[in-house]
Amino acid sequence: MTSYSRQDVLRILQISSRQLLGWEKAGLIPVQQTYTFQDLGQLRTLRALREESVSAASIRHSIVAMKSVAGMTNPLVEATLVRTGTRLAFRCQGAMVDPIRRQLLFDFERCESQEAAPLRRPGMPGAAATQELFYAAVQAEEAGEKNRAIALYEQILARDPGYAPAYINLGTLYFHLRRYTRAEELYRRATETDPQYVLAFFDLGNVLDELDRPEESIAAYQRAVALSPRYSDAHYNLALAYERKGEGRSALRHWEAYVKLDRSGPWADHARGQIRRLLDREKLTIAWRKDGVVPSCKQASGLAVVTRAGAPKP
Repeated sequence: MTSYSRQDVLRILQISSRQLLGWEKAGLIPVQQTYTFQDLGQLRTLRALREESVSAASIRHSIVAMKSVAGMTNPLVEATLVRTGTRLAFRCQGAMVDPIRRQLLFDFERCESQEAAPLRRPGMPGAAATQELFYAAVQAEEAGEKNRAIALYEQILARDPGYAPAYINLGTLYFHLRRYTRAEELYRRATETDPQYVLAFFDLGNVLDELDRPEESIAAYQRAVALSPRYSDAHYNLALAYERKGEGRSALRHWEAYVKLDRSGPWADHARGQIRRLLDREKLTIAWRKDGVVPSCKQASGLAVVTRAGAPKP
């Protein structure tokens, strides 16, 4: 097998030694002195993602999630990391997986690159049949054939009651039809089927918000954030939910978390605006602790000043 030195890699990929070292320090690739052709493929993927301004932290988080979801040792070798919109996914075993949301995605590139194959009939055994039905249901959704998509998802769940992505997609169809009670039922089934399914809790929070059940909505979003602390959309919606309850300080924490994860774009701009508004409205101050001394804090905001030991001062 042909091997390449570090200098070969830098020359072939047109990257700097600092870039390579940075990827190693970020835990995206192992430190090594020689590389295989397969290693070059991984590095090309990383280079392309970084050129698209995908952060090293986002890439690493997706890799870690994929290891957990699929039991892979090295997802960059065992699967193909691709960008899908604003998110990262992996192609593996003929499927597209979003490991953070634990969601099976529809792989348009895969379908476009292959001749259309006849849909196998529901009578055929195994997970492959369910996956084909899932692809067909997603295609029906994309074509605007909602009734057909609903029927296919129902068929999937009749065959395999543990297929959580079908609960999610079917729930979302009912959500958009404003059948919120049915959507809630399906999202809850998804959380019961897979208690680690981040998207199920996020979507459950959305429908509970529509049903004007803020406490339950917040609990669902909190679960999504607990499962995936870097799930920016969950932080955003959680901040909105806290604001609607009048809990500005809780909202502030999640607005700040959001802008750390999504630094640009209209949603980030809105989050920064909310942070400024809350800081101004609540008259919050940031106390920098030094040598155990905590500067005085205005009490009008209703915030307690906390000592280093953690005991609140009146």
